[in-house]
Amino acid sequence: MSTRAAFDRGARHYDLMVALNPGYHAHLRRAAASLVDALRGQPGPWRLLDLACGSGASTRALVDATPPDTHIQGLDASPGMLSRARAKHWPASVTFAEATAGSLDTQAWQPGTHHGILSAYLFRNLTPVQRRDALAEIQALLTPGGTLTVVEYSVRERFRAQLVWSIVSWLVIIPLGALLDRNPSLYTYLWRSVMEFDTPTDFMEQLHTAGFVDIATRSVPGWQHGILHLYMARKPQETA
Repeated sequence: MSTRAAFDRGARHYDLMVALNPGYHAHLRRAAASLVDALRGQPGPWRLLDLACGSGASTRALVDATPPDTHIQGLDASPGMLSRARAKHWPASVTFAEATAGSLDTQAWQPGTHHGILSAYLFRNLTPVQRRDALAEIQALLTPGGTLTVVEYSVRERFRAQLVWSIVSWLVIIPLGALLDRNPSLYTYLWRSVMEFDTPTDFMEQLHTAGFVDIATRSVPGWQHGILHLYMARKPQETA
């Protein structure tokens, strides 16, 4: 089963699964607030992109954190997840569309017009080549000086983080996926993708190579400290 097919199959119960994850929505709200803080001083209305919006939890965090006139475009590769997102109540300024990071038609999404982009739990699902291409797409879509905020897991080279993530995955997340969703393959994949993803230092280097500046990272509080990371990066004001 492909990754997209697994997410399509898991879409029906995905909101319930993430609601059972302590801190999940709080971490998205923290990421959205960090993006908004970085944008303060830029004239509005803002245009934001929620890249890999899933069933809309990250989109909701952006809506709650931003002024009412903010335009938010959610993009995701999974039709099943988008169906769940669209079924929720949204302001007229929020729209959703199917698109795959790493193979976006950037011209279709108005390059150079997005003040900020939030991407939660995307990059570990991409191959190295797709990751490089996705970062180039983000660069193209952002305004000069625009901000990228990334939420992503990383446990490589940290034994304690690997141990905690594996215990929680195999004793809680994967059994719940089998019980509630009858889709353990998705949650087994999620465990493996976190274990295999780059270190924070490696990912920050990829951001630098892609042309971002003012790159910074910090981990979240709670049980996911050292496991889940928030990255901030900015497109330069002047580009060659």
